[in-house]
Amino acid sequence: MTKVSTHFLYPSALFVSAKPCLISTILGSCISVCIYDKELNYGGMCHYMLPYWNGEGLASPKYGNIAIEKLLEKIYSYGSKKQDVVAKVFGGGEVIDFSHPQFHIGKRNINLAFEILNEKKIPILSSSVGGKLGRKLIFCTYTGNVKQKYVQRQVNNSHFSEVSTR
Repeated sequence: MTKVSTHFLYPSALFVSAKPCLISTILGSCISVCIYDKELNYGGMCHYMLPYWNGEGLASPKYGNIAIEKLLEKIYSYGSKKQDVVAKVFGGGEVIDFSHPQFHIGKRNINLAFEILNEKKIPILSSSVGGKLGRKLIFCTYTGNVKQKYVQRQVNNSHFSEVSTR
């Protein structure tokens, strides 16, 4: 029996495994794109926080336009062919209420993922995006299956205590 490893994917990161692996992550307004090679049976995931890198500082996978590009580069470097890869997209929840549309990061992150994958002609097999809840994901790199659990919003101030300003 093949040993299946696990990997927790933090925000601003990506991970690809040619060996069986369960990649997990937790999303709010962030997006995870899961890429799976249906011929070689392996895949990877990115977890980005903001849609576009502005060109300043490092071109980090914190930004969707960088993260998706780097994820595809890594998948292709493992031997995948463009016609064999498919995608699944998750996240982009508006977990914090803002009235100004500039702050609707979840929606902007969703739009970017679909825009880039469509532009690159990567089929999107499924997605679970938007809404008001976060998500916990587990991506199985050797089957392409994704399990998702919604994370309920909680407002609990019972852990806070008054701080004296004197």
